Amino acid sequence: MTDAAPNSKEQYAAHLPALHQLCNLGWNFLTTAQALALRGSTREVILRSRLVEVLQTRRYEYKGQWYPLSSSGIEQVVRELSAVSLAEGLLPANERLYGKLALGITVTEFMPDGKKHQPTIAVIDWANPAANRWDVTEELEVLSAQGTHHRTPDVVCFVNGLPLVVIEAKRPESTHAGKSMVAEGISQHLRNQRQDEIPQLYACAQLLVAISNVDGRYGTTHSVSKFYARWREEEFDEVYFSAVKNKALPVAAVAALFEGKPAKLRTYFEALWSQPMLPTDQDRLLVGLLTPARLLELLRGFVLFDRRVGKIVARYQQFFGIRALIRRITQLRPDGGREGGVIWHTTGSGKSYTMVFLSKALLLHEGLK
Repeated sequence: MTDAAPNSKEQYAAHLPALHQLCNLGWNFLTTAQALALRGSTREVILRSRLVEVLQTRRYEYKGQWYPLSSSGIEQVVRELSAVSLAEGLLPANERLYGKLALGITVTEFMPDGKKHQPTIAVIDWANPAANRWDVTEELEVLSAQGTHHRTPDVVCFVNGLPLVVIEAKRPESTHAGKSMVAEGISQHLRNQRQDEIPQLYACAQLLVAISNVDGRYGTTHSVSKFYARWREEEFDEVYFSAVKNKALPVAAVAALFEGKPAKLRTYFEALWSQPMLPTDQDRLLVGLLTPARLLELLRGFVLFDRRVGKIVARYQQFFGIRALIRRITQLRPDGGREGGVIWHTTGSGKSYTMVFLSKALLLHEGLK
């Protein structure tokens, strides 16, 4: 086998191709050492200094003027996001953090006129992807809750220093006949969420992904294996997928990706990337879910917490169906009335949740308030 021949090992087939794709989507690659420096220790899962850096750009209004957050205000936000208690369980902790992301965090500021003001600060700028920081790293070593061992998710995506996406990347072929490697990745997510593993990471995470080059599934906190779903894209076409996959990485990004790795690995991928490549199902899933603007749209409008079934993230048909509904509803007839229509559902397709997603979309849509 030559260096440029196909290689089915995990790092060759899924891991580095995923990082390459994410960098092409606009994520900034951090080496494992850089991510650890920003965290402070393997016990911490938030890139604290990155979060502070973003909060320093946030502004709030008071009596017609805009002010930056004080150091005290920044510390209040950091403390709120860092002190997620797991005492009541992982899912309640995850729901509380999601609420802070969705609604913002209220802080107390003392103004120049001597009065106290309590602005609500957006941790994530949902409307403007460029106002956020997008970092991705590999092999994130996290100390278990009881301090007895470490777990190391393959790829973790941070938005403003918060680990919102955790990815397990597996080789395409299993050593056991009939066993899906994506299923193995899902199994690792389920294991790592246990109380004695690394639940602190999953208390922050909003999207969980398992990929194996030829396949990919996504779920969320406490999703059981059978509810991890495929994504079928209805906006981006094959031309777009191919353009993203074959985009040339900046020299600095290539250097960071291969820092500390064997020279033969870099030789293999530089030869591979010099030729046109066809998109895989892994690529389609990553583009469909983790394009920055798409991820913000998905997390803001298509996540629900249900008392009976737990946490839900929309399937592709719900996501694109709601988009189509909103486009239809916002159309006005000459008489001023709005257009209507029908969405055809089958049994078990999630009609009730689609209606809840629609209600949420109507509340969030600026033109329909």
